[in-house]
Amino acid sequence: MKPILDRASKFLAYGFALILFASAAPVFAASADGDAIVKHVGGVSYVSGGVGTDSIDRLNSLARDFNVKLVFALKSGAYVSDVRVTIADATGRTVLDATSDGPWFLTKLPAGAYQIVATLAGQAIKQPLSVGTTTLKTIDFRWASE
Repeated sequence: MKPILDRASKFLAYGFALILFASAAPVFAASADGDAIVKHVGGVSYVSGGVGTDSIDRLNSLARDFNVKLVFALKSGAYVSDVRVTIADATGRTVLDATSDGPWFLTKLPAGAYQIVATLAGQAIKQPLSVGTTTLKTIDFRWASE
């Protein structure tokens, strides 16, 4: 009887491993384009990325759902990522604090006045922003160097 149990145990172990691997595969596929995942923080939606043409195409297709687009680059024109983005409302309350996965950062903010601080390698750039509800506003942030 022992050989049957050993065979059944192996079969169950292989079956479990197969199920585990198959269920993890979609997670790996989603991570490959992880920069196109819309995130929500405190009622504010955002997505970032823009590294590679597939990511740019995906963000372009999502842009209609957002009212603010931030673009991060060096003055030389080279795009940058890993930019910390802090957005505060007119009262100074931080409504979003995130790090961009690429040179494009899309967010949807309620209509109002905001202050955006984009920080790259310790160098912060501040820009005011007045947001409406319908049109996409694009704001460029340019650093002299990294």
